[in-house]
Amino acid sequence: MHPTQLPAHVIDRIVFRRGRLHGFEAVDPRKSALVVVDMQNVFCAKGAAVEVAAAREIVPNINRLARATRAAGGTVVWVQMAIARWHEWALVLDNLLSPAVAERTFAQIQPGSEGHALWPEMEPAEGDLFVAKNRYSAFLPSASSLGNELRERGIDTVIIVGTLTNVCCESSARDAAMLDFKTFMVSDANAARSDEEHMATLVNFIQTFGDVRSTDEMIGLLTAAQPAAKRA
Repeated sequence: MHPTQLPAHVIDRIVFRRGRLHGFEAVDPRKSALVVVDMQNVFCAKGAAVEVAAAREIVPNINRLARATRAAGGTVVWVQMAIARWHEWALVLDNLLSPAVAERTFAQIQPGSEGHALWPEMEPAEGDLFVAKNRYSAFLPSASSLGNELRERGIDTVIIVGTLTNVCCESSARDAAMLDFKTFMVSDANAARSDEEHMATLVNFIQTFGDVRSTDEMIGLLTAAQPAAKRA
C-alpha cells in the first residue's frame, strides 16, 4: 500500500491558505457517486500490458467504499477504459508507446477482450452504473457520458478511486472539479506505479482541486450523513 500521510509543510500551507485542512467537511450521500476508475484486468492482472501491482492492494478498500456508498443511498460507477479502434487513441499508440507495447495494450483494452473486463475481485452490484471512456479522463465530454449521466441523477459530489492515481484518476478528478463537482480522491483506494507518483498527485490535488480522504474517513462522512438523509 502506498504511503498516504501528507507532508507537514503541505498541511501547513493548506491550513494557512484555507483556514482548515479539508475543503469539504460533509457530504450528501444521495448526491454522491463513487467513481471506480479502470479496475480492469489490463491494469490489475500480473503480467498484463499495463500492470499496476499496487492496484491489487486497494481492492478491499474500493469494495468497502462501494458497499458504504450504496448503503447510504449513493451511486456507484464502474468506469472502464475501452478503445475499439486504433485511430481512437492513435496519438498515444503511435507516438508514446513502442510498437510492441502499443499492440499489446490495444489488444487488452478492446471491448470484449479479457483485459477489458473488470478485475474479478471487484464487487459490482445491481443498480450500479457502467461507463466506458476512450481517454484518460472519465469526465471529458467527448470521451465519456459520465458527467451528463451524473448530472441527470442530481449528483454534485464525486469520490475518485482506482488506477492509475496520477493518470486516469487524476485526470478524471481534475476534470470533475472543473465541471463543478465537489471532488474527493481517496488516498488509500488509488494506486500508481510508485509511491512518489501517488503522493505527488495527492499533494497537488488537495491544494488546488478538491479534497483527499482515507477510506475510513470517507466512509465516516457517508455514514454520518445517513440519518439526515433519511429524515429529508
